[in-house]
Amino acid sequence: MTASYRAPVRDQRFVLHDVLDIAQYSSLPGFADADADTVDAILEEGAKFTEGVLAPLNKVGDVEGCTRDADGNVKTPTGFKDAFKQMAESGWTALSSDPEYGGQGLPHVLNLAVNEMVSSANMAFGMYPGLTLGAAAALAAAGTDEQKQLYLPKMISCQWGGTMNLTEPHCGTDLGLLRTKAVPQADGSYKITGQKIWISSGEHDMAENIIHLVLARIEGAPDGVKGISLFVVPKFIPDENGDPGERNTLKCGGLEEKMGIHGNATCVMDYDEATGWLVGEENKGLKVMFIMMNEARLGVGLQGYAIAEAAYQQSLAFAKDRLQGRSLTGPKNQDGPADPIIVHPDVRRMLMDQKCFVEGARCFALWTALQGDLEEKSDDPAVREKAGDYMALLTPIVKSYLTGKGYDMVSNGLQVHGGSGFTEEWGASQLLRDARITMIYEGTNGIQALDLVGRKLAMNGMRPITSFFAEIDAFVAEGGNDETQAFVDAVAGCKGKLKQATDWLMNNALNNFDHAGAGSHDYLNLFGLTCLAYMWARMAKTASAKIAAGDTDPIYAAKLKTGRYFLDRWVPEAAMHLAKVEAGADSMMALEEEAF
Repeated sequence: MTASYRAPVRDQRFVLHDVLDIAQYSSLPGFADADADTVDAILEEGAKFTEGVLAPLNKVGDVEGCTRDADGNVKTPTGFKDAFKQMAESGWTALSSDPEYGGQGLPHVLNLAVNEMVSSANMAFGMYPGLTLGAAAALAAAGTDEQKQLYLPKMISCQWGGTMNLTEPHCGTDLGLLRTKAVPQADGSYKITGQKIWISSGEHDMAENIIHLVLARIEGAPDGVKGISLFVVPKFIPDENGDPGERNTLKCGGLEEKMGIHGNATCVMDYDEATGWLVGEENKGLKVMFIMMNEARLGVGLQGYAIAEAAYQQSLAFAKDRLQGRSLTGPKNQDGPADPIIVHPDVRRMLMDQKCFVEGARCFALWTALQGDLEEKSDDPAVREKAGDYMALLTPIVKSYLTGKGYDMVSNGLQVHGGSGFTEEWGASQLLRDARITMIYEGTNGIQALDLVGRKLAMNGMRPITSFFAEIDAFVAEGGNDETQAFVDAVAGCKGKLKQATDWLMNNALNNFDHAGAGSHDYLNLFGLTCLAYMWARMAKTASAKIAAGDTDPIYAAKLKTGRYFLDRWVPEAAMHLAKVEAGADSMMALEEEAF
């Protein structure tokens, strides 16, 4: 009953080649090997793998879930182990990793496009390699040369898995409360003791070793976040040849019973004087872990729109096939007993919301990933600085806006199915259950909003947001033609309201911090809407230019029509978000606790 997933290769090519024009960066490391033919070949092969191997396992993972035996060993759903092996052997996990450790060194922006396919096809499966590569990135940034040589090649190839261990039963976001302890040993190692919960991919049967990055407090360290260190704690301690050796004293103490993502093993991890080694400096562990957390947050934002893409494909197929009622303007299916529900305006509303969000979000995510490439690879210090500013500023927005709106779009997909969507048979319910976690993990969306208004706006003397506003102003100053000027005007309007909201927060939040907290959710949504408006304006200009040049590919006309819906139906929300920011905290905080 469920529609088959089809990777959106044509739309990804439109963004990568036409809108972002990644060929202009061919002089930068990695981009030189990413010519148009290579990019297209990778996208096509990625589509074959995700459509043919991963998508068929999505329902299997949901129905079977993971199982744990009495010794703490975890078995993944049928087919996952073989698919994981195929993915690793085909080199998909090494696409953008450092060639020094076995990676292919291609641009991160191309890797993100492939990861979108993986998450759309099978989100729970995609978390296993995703977390492994995030852990590898943290080790690459702060590990010793010995640690890098030992772990990175096998993690990048996904011969070994990887995780991050932060949360404990009594502390989540407030990591300063963690109790896991690390006792130094004479040989330079540490004994790690404590319990971590909600550890995605914490134990499974797909890799020969699992490398845990664990936050713990060394005895005598300061209280709070200033006393947190990071340790690499392998499931099997590598022997003198770098192969899995002695079993470490850690295990999966239980599997969480979850609402969704059943195919991923979400574990309680127990550490009983497990052997680990310090990563980076003592008491500086949180700074290192943020490298992995920020990568994960971008990956979660990707999941938000990737699963919305899958939901859109399912609901679109259903709407074209399901017959019910007649069009308000007269029958469209003259030979049938009823019209397909896609003719009804309210069904079109839900489908168009899905379509305009997914396409705008895809452009925004790929554009953001490109900033990461420029920060890492550009030989121009000014370009690197600007790109780094953007990555810091936009990470909370990518994570929160794309998951919040993504969940809404998955819900729309279920609604299009009507009663069928509420049953497990059609697949829409699984997507809704799977999507819900994206708004929670790697820092809830509310925490991301607080991070945006509390830290990111003021960082470096407001340089990041000032730079972003300047880019928008320059784009608006270029103007548009008769067909695209409305898109430019929409960007200008959203940016103006975002600037007004920013000024209001700066003028009022310092006097009452609750104003910042009360307005943070709507401020982040206003920022996200502005970013999507900017992306839609860029896409509209690109499509209009292609049509003017005589290109008859129907994607360009469809892009303009979809974009106009975004202008009519999404952009007006900017005024609503601004009004909510400027409402402040008074009414929100006025009711006494006992009156709730």
